[in-house]
Amino acid sequence: MGSRNHEVVPTPLIQQIASLRSGSGVHKSISALAKIGLIAKVKNAKYDGYRLTYGGLDYLALHTHTKSGTIYSVGNQIGVGKESDIYVCAAPSGRNLVLKIHRLGRISFRTVKANRDYLRNRQSGSWMYMSRLAALKEYTFMQALRREGFPVPEPVSQNRHTVVMGLIDAFPLRQISSIPNPAELYAELMSMIVKFAQYGLIHGDFNEFNILVEEKTSPSTDGDESAPNVTLIPTVIDFPQMVSISHANAAYYFDRDVACIKRFFSRRFGFTSDEPGPFLAESTKKMVKRLDVEAEATGFSKKMAKELEGYMKEVGVDGDAAAVEGQEDEDGEEEREDEDEMNPGTEEEGYSDGHKEQDMEETNGVFNLTSGQQENDSREPVSLASQMTVLDIQDAENDPLPSLAELKPQLQSKPSKSTKSAKAKAGWAI
Repeated sequence: MGSRNHEVVPTPLIQQIASLRSGSGVHKSISALAKIGLIAKVKNAKYDGYRLTYGGLDYLALHTHTKSGTIYSVGNQIGVGKESDIYVCAAPSGRNLVLKIHRLGRISFRTVKANRDYLRNRQSGSWMYMSRLAALKEYTFMQALRREGFPVPEPVSQNRHTVVMGLIDAFPLRQISSIPNPAELYAELMSMIVKFAQYGLIHGDFNEFNILVEEKTSPSTDGDESAPNVTLIPTVIDFPQMVSISHANAAYYFDRDVACIKRFFSRRFGFTSDEPGPFLAESTKKMVKRLDVEAEATGFSKKMAKELEGYMKEVGVDGDAAAVEGQEDEDGEEEREDEDEMNPGTEEEGYSDGHKEQDMEETNGVFNLTSGQQENDSREPVSLASQMTVLDIQDAENDPLPSLAELKPQLQSKPSKSTKSAKAKAGWAI
């Protein structure tokens, strides 16, 4: 509550919100939280107070998910980006899910001045509040798109800065080296951009990083078992930058989405369409529905959208499309492929099936979908759950946080640098 208007929450306000009696009990409780890294005291602050760390916010969100029965265990990290971390997780039933943790402004946090603590005179809120808005926005739009039949992951739950969604058994488009029919997939993706617009929305970051491609094979019509039919099914992910067609820069974002797909297909598959467009004005001549208006009615208001957009501009967040756009005239495609080969599945948003990516490491992170003869993963969904860490977050008489008496900070053996120097290098004012 206090972190919405304060980057550093004053100690008296913590005492008031937590309904703690004044005295040593307050400082003892705060000290216990600080020792395990859930909160941190900021040096050189104008008043005595603490800020919630990413670890503390993660703990609160996971506590809520486990309490509601959404998440039972958490597995490996399968994706990391500038604004989020992606983990595979499992429900109590054993169903494999994906946990996306928004960390808006993580890379550009050092650009936010330490003395800009109280947010009353700011147009946007703290990193914590904005990360929550990004998660709320993504979950809201995923629900709306899923209802209308768009190929998006199934939204399961949202709390604070986290979103839980279904696991997609697919590869990111950026990891695919060749496909049997580029024109068919290109047409499907362009139709998807147009369909978004006809429903009042523009993705805003529609590129090879945020498109998962699932391969399905079926027997050949001529009976040739050695050459089965391969069908590629795209799924769109990552929606925090989605905007309405009523946005002031709607045409720019629409054209950028189109240009990203055209550029990627030309460079990767050698395919160039001989048809211009599509264009926003033509795409919106026949509107189907206004999902942007529905999203406002379900809780994500225009005010929230404006706050989130302002903060994203402040910390320099503009998605993967901007990075790709900046390299349009540079010969950087080979370098990106080399990075993918060295670090497969570690860039922005690869929340496809993580264990499948690990099984295919011998292909150096770039997959060929022309043969249709990839090995299918025969493991049952529960096999992943058995390898995960069970979350042991207990309530004591309905207390919002469990007792910290038995919790101890983890000791690191011979760190290469001190915590203070590491945080100072990262730009943290602690």
